[in-house]
Amino acid sequence: MAPRRYRTEQVVPVLDACVDVVGADLDQLTEAELSRDSVLPGWTVRELAAHLVVVADSVRHLEPLPANAGVLSLSEYLAGYAERAERISGLSQEAAVELTDLSAGYHQRWDDALHRLEAIAGVEKVLARRGAARLSDLVVTRVVELVVHADDLARSLPEVPMSPVPPAATRLVARALLDVLSVRQPGRSLEVRVPPAAAVQCMAGPRHTRGTPPGVVETDPQTWIRVAAGRIGWTQAVDEGLVLASGERADLSGVLPLL
Repeated sequence: MAPRRYRTEQVVPVLDACVDVVGADLDQLTEAELSRDSVLPGWTVRELAAHLVVVADSVRHLEPLPANAGVLSLSEYLAGYAERAERISGLSQEAAVELTDLSAGYHQRWDDALHRLEAIAGVEKVLARRGAARLSDLVVTRVVELVVHADDLARSLPEVPMSPVPPAATRLVARALLDVLSVRQPGRSLEVRVPPAAAVQCMAGPRHTRGTPPGVVETDPQTWIRVAAGRIGWTQAVDEGLVLASGERADLSGVLPLL
């Protein structure tokens, strides 16, 4: 399956809306809440919030590339997270110490980041921290970061009322992660359905010519994002009825998480 092509003018407004919602959530957090452990092992809530500021920095420093420049695919760009995990953690810890006012830092740096996107709106390809990418794909990865970590933030502070990210952002991230799955596991033996976001066919094996594929997986967007991002294990999600999986090759435990 060919990777989906995103359009910059469509995904930037989704990013903008996400930035506003997450910023409003950070505005309300107290020092006591920021000091607590987050659901991410080894990270405090402050470090998690600081990471969202670091995500803005990756946009602030984007540099245009020629139209004929080679770029990483969305799947390849996201694959770089694993090898840079230690560096990402270090940057977030540094920002947590340096930013005395996390909320103000978040708003200032994201304002700068969104202004940078306006300045290079007509550019097709950019140089980012993890390499060259299409600008539209890079923006999608930033939405992935905000949606996944907004959920981390909400789960870290369950007693604090948080605003849900815009539905358009959840759908975009669910679609993007489905695309990554189909690229990394090509085939037509399994259909993964995440209504109302999208459905993809993947996994090598027996092909179907009509009707339902040999295997079917179905879940909701939030659950899909959580299992794809490694926030909940595949077996747990199936056992708890959050994921319905039936037929051949319907066990994705060997290929998840994607991030």
